[in-house]
Amino acid sequence: MSRPRTRIQRKNSETILEAALEVFSAHGFRGATLDQIAEVAGLSKPNLLYYFPSKEAIHTELLTGLLDTWLDPLRAMDPEGDPLAEIMAYVSRKLEMSRDYPRESRLFANDILQGAPFMRAAIEGELTALVTEKSQVLQRWMDEGRIAALPPAHLIFSIWALTQHYADFDVQVRAVLGEGHDPFAEATDYLETLFAKLLALPRETG
Repeated sequence: MSRPRTRIQRKNSETILEAALEVFSAHGFRGATLDQIAEVAGLSKPNLLYYFPSKEAIHTELLTGLLDTWLDPLRAMDPEGDPLAEIMAYVSRKLEMSRDYPRESRLFANDILQGAPFMRAAIEGELTALVTEKSQVLQRWMDEGRIAALPPAHLIFSIWALTQHYADFDVQVRAVLGEGHDPFAEATDYLETLFAKLLALPRETG
């Protein structure tokens, strides 16, 4: 049975993970090195290896914790709530995550772009199960005539694409908009309008 970690050990582990998040989100897994992570953490490489045996171990630890956080906004969609309000709240939560956790978003995106070597099992398991569950909720709302009929999984994909873009392509977004623009405030208004129109029931004619 392993002994509980001391306060110093917990603090150093957290420092290493924070440094690794900075390095991995900037350089990707392949471009990052243990030397870079140790330098950002302010620790020696041997000290870092005392806590984590490899770069892979650090990366896996980060992504494991990230997935749970990443799925929380979708988990919060209430099957008994108002459909439009629940979807809009999900869009808002995802956009807030892009604003507040841009490095985490890029870390996740980098792994996906590399073929998900670290996240494949979680994507094919927990993430897919949750998307399937919420797609069934969306489909029920559509079948009940409460929102427009759309492919549910693709609706979720669209929300991911239109919110996470602001984290993954932050430099591009800010360069195009220029100074004096708050991309997240502007995106909130735009996405609310976009999805309200997309989900609106077609008007009867005649």
